[in-house]
Amino acid sequence: MASIYNFKKIAPVPEANDFLDIVLNKTQRKTPTVVHPGYKITRIRQFYMRKVKFTQETFDEKLRQILEEFPVLDSVHPFYADLMNVLYDKDHYKLALGQINTARHLIDSIGKDYVRLLKFGDSLYRCKQLKRAALGRMATVMKRQKDSLSYLEQVRQHLARLPTIDPNTRTLIVCGYPNVGKSSFMNKVTRADVDVQPYAFTTKSLFVGHMDYKYLRWQVIDTPGILDHPLEERNTIEMQSITALAHLRAAVLFFIDLSEQCGYTIQDQMSLFHSIKPLFANKPTLLVTSKTDVCTLNDVKPEERQMVEAVRSESIELSQLSSYHDTGIIETRNLACDKLLQQRVDMKLKGHKVSGVLNKINVAQPGKRDTVERPAFIPESVLKRRQQSGEDQMHRMLERDLEVEGGGAGVFNVDLKKRYVLASDEWKYDVIPEIIDGKNVADFIDPDIEEKLAELEREEEKLAAEGLYDSSEETTDEEDVRIRDIARRIRERKQIIAQESRIKDVNRSKLTTKDKAMISSTGDFSEHLQRLGLDPTLADETASRIGRKRGRSESRDPAVKLARSSSVAARAVSVIRDRSVMGLKDARQKLATEKSKNMSMRRMNRMARAGEADRAIMNKMPKHLFSGKRSIGSNDRR
Repeated sequence: MASIYNFKKIAPVPEANDFLDIVLNKTQRKTPTVVHPGYKITRIRQFYMRKVKFTQETFDEKLRQILEEFPVLDSVHPFYADLMNVLYDKDHYKLALGQINTARHLIDSIGKDYVRLLKFGDSLYRCKQLKRAALGRMATVMKRQKDSLSYLEQVRQHLARLPTIDPNTRTLIVCGYPNVGKSSFMNKVTRADVDVQPYAFTTKSLFVGHMDYKYLRWQVIDTPGILDHPLEERNTIEMQSITALAHLRAAVLFFIDLSEQCGYTIQDQMSLFHSIKPLFANKPTLLVTSKTDVCTLNDVKPEERQMVEAVRSESIELSQLSSYHDTGIIETRNLACDKLLQQRVDMKLKGHKVSGVLNKINVAQPGKRDTVERPAFIPESVLKRRQQSGEDQMHRMLERDLEVEGGGAGVFNVDLKKRYVLASDEWKYDVIPEIIDGKNVADFIDPDIEEKLAELEREEEKLAAEGLYDSSEETTDEEDVRIRDIARRIRERKQIIAQESRIKDVNRSKLTTKDKAMISSTGDFSEHLQRLGLDPTLADETASRIGRKRGRSESRDPAVKLARSSSVAARAVSVIRDRSVMGLKDARQKLATEKSKNMSMRRMNRMARAGEADRAIMNKMPKHLFSGKRSIGSNDRR
C-alpha cells in the first residue's frame, strides 16, 4: 500500500466522442485497408476478423488504463480514502469506475461474439456488414459512458491539484476557527505562500509546506477554518480539516484569537476546542494564543483566562505568538516538534521491534586485565608548555575560545597560517608570490632600484648645473634640409595658385540682380560691357544671328548642317553617363566590381534558377501521402 499517491500522473480522460475517434482512427491506421471480392473467402474473413479484434483490444487497453491509474479507495491510505469521500462522494466515484469496468467487459464479449460469427461469413459483403455491426455496438456501449467519463475527468483535474501529503512522516497540523492566524504562522515557518486576507474562510483547502528542524524534514498542514456545530452540518471545506485531524499522526496546534478580531468570542473558540478534542487523542497538542501584539493572556477577563489555562491540567501546553512582530513563532514550532519527536520515540520503545533492535546493539566496556595502573602518557614538552602558559590540563584553548576573546563572530578573523608547517616559522606570513607567464614577478624586481634612481637624479642635476643642456646648436643632416626645402617650395606654389584663382574671380564679370533689371535690350547689354571695359562686338554679332530668320539657302547649306549636327552630337555625348562606373575612383575598382557581379550571378545559377525571383517548386504528390497501404499477402503498392 503506497502511502503517497502521485495523482498528477493520471492521464486525461477523453470524452465519449473523442474516445471513439481515438480508437477507430488507430484501427484505421494500424490495420490493412485493401480487400477485393476476388480474394479467397478465408483471406476476406481474416481481414475483417483482424479489424474487430484490434478494435476490441484497443478499447480494452484504454479502459484498463483508466481503471488502473485512478486510485482504488480500499487500497489507499485511510486519509486519502476519507478525503476523496469528502470531496467527490465515495459511492458516486465507485459507481463511475464500475460502469467503465462493465463497459470493458461488454466490449470484450461483443468482440468475441462477432469474431465467432465472422468465421461463418460466406462473402465479402456479409463479412463487412458483421464488422460494421461489431464496431457499431462497441461505439454504442462507449457512448452510454458519456457521464461517467466526464465525471472521472473532473475528478482527475481536482486530484491533480491536491497537495502531496505523506501520512507517515513528521507532521504539524494547524487548526482552529477561521481568521485566527493559521496561514500567517504557516508562511512564517515554511516556504509556502498561503493567501492571507482579513476575512473568514480565505483558506478553502489543505495547504502543505515543508521545513527543517534538527536535520529532519517536516511537513506543516494548514487546514481550513472549522465552526462549532454538529458533524453532520459541516460543509466540505470543514470536513477536510476533520479528515486530516482524524487520520494523520501529527502534532496539533490549535489556534485561538484572544483579541476576538476573528469575529468569535474566546468562549466559542474554547467550546470548539473541547468539541473536537476527541480527534486529538494520542497526539501531542498545543493551545496557541495568536495576535499577542493586540491582546495577551493577561489582558483578558479573569474567567476567560481561567478557561484558557484550564487546559494545562489535561497535559496540553500553552504557547503565545505574534506573526506581526515575529515573536514566539520559533519557540512554538520547536515546542511542537520536540513533543512529537518524544512521542514517536516513546511509541517505538513500547513496540515489539525494540527488543530485537536492542539485542543487536552491544556497547563494549573495556575491563582491567590486571591491577597495574596505566595512566595516559603526556609528553614532557606539552607539560612544560602548559606550566608556562598556565593552561588548564583538562581544557585546552580552542578556536571557539579565541573567537570569544577576539570579539565574537563577525569581528574575529581566523588565523589560517599559524598551523603552516614550514622550514622556518618566519616564512608563514610571507606574501604569496605573484606569477605572470610562469615567472615570479619578484625575481625581476631590483631591491636597490630606489637607491639607483636617486643616484641617477643626482647625476642629472649635476650635468644640468654644469650647463650641458644649455647648448643651442642643432645637428641636422642633409636629408632633413632637403625635405624642408621641398615643403617650403610646395607651400609657395600653393600660395601662387590661390592668388591666381582669386585674380580670375575678380576679372570675371558678374551680373547682379540690379544689373539684370537695367539691361532690357541688346543695346543696353553692349553699353554695360563697355562700362566694364570689355569689347561688345562678339555679343552684338551673336544677338543679331540668333534674332534674324535664316534663309532657305542657308538652312540647306551642308556646311551649316554639319556644324549644327556636330554641336548637337557633342552636347548629346556630354549628357550620356555610364552608370556602371558611377562612384568608382578608377579602372581598378571597376574591374573588381565587375568580377564580384559575375561571381554573384554564377552562385545564383548553381540552383538552376531563372533569376533572383525564381521560387523552388516542391513535389506536388509526395509518395507517403498518395501511395496505398500494403494488403494481406502482398507487398505491392497501389
